[in-house]
Amino acid sequence: MTMLEPQELQRYARHIMLSEVGGAGQQKLKAARVLLIGAGGIGAPAALYLAAAGVGTLGLADDDVVSLSNLQRQVLYGTADIGAAKVDRAAARLTALNPHVAIERHPVRLTEDNGPDIVRAYDLVIDGSDNFATRYTAAALCEAAERPLVQATVQRFSGALTLLAPFTTLPDASPAPRLTDLFPEAPPEGSVPTCAEAGILGVVTGILGTMAAAEAVKHICGIGDPLIGRLLMVDVLSMRFSEIRYRR
Repeated sequence: MTMLEPQELQRYARHIMLSEVGGAGQQKLKAARVLLIGAGGIGAPAALYLAAAGVGTLGLADDDVVSLSNLQRQVLYGTADIGAAKVDRAAARLTALNPHVAIERHPVRLTEDNGPDIVRAYDLVIDGSDNFATRYTAAALCEAAERPLVQATVQRFSGALTLLAPFTTLPDASPAPRLTDLFPEAPPEGSVPTCAEAGILGVVTGILGTMAAAEAVKHICGIGDPLIGRLLMVDVLSMRFSEIRYRR
């Protein structure tokens, strides 16, 4: 078990006070390796909270640079970061937040070719990508590597979140579902507008990114009820939460 340093005991004191987490859970967090696909609207708040929570190693996979239009929602970055690689500026910000966390940079767009080696190096993956091709690729790569995948999506004033672990079984011994059991195939290209085309309320990405981080922390610590076989949907305009259950 990875031991906590005296400064870490103080830093994570509020976690350790929780009986569901405790010292053992905090040690699990320190030993964990989490990959974030995308360091944008969802990845930015997720990375901040995972670093603050003491996840030992965070991997950042993103090939983009910071633009002015990002700053309305991508809270890892500031005006001075415009034009710089997101993985570089995110690494600097996260290290400043928590120097006990190791940051690994992958300045690439995840593909079927480069993805297997990257995914296998981590214990859990959070997908906050902004396109269907990457989402389906991430799901296939994580299933092949037997890595749990927290997948979060947003559009305009709403978002959705689920946890994919199709290499595991449900409490009734049936196999856990895949992404394709929820969405058999990606919609035709151009049929669903992107955030750049339809707009996005900035705080929606914060809500979904933070919830994705919470689901990751729960899974690492082995606490709570995971979102396996459940799609949690959030409508911020009406401030309503709803859930769809799905099976293999």
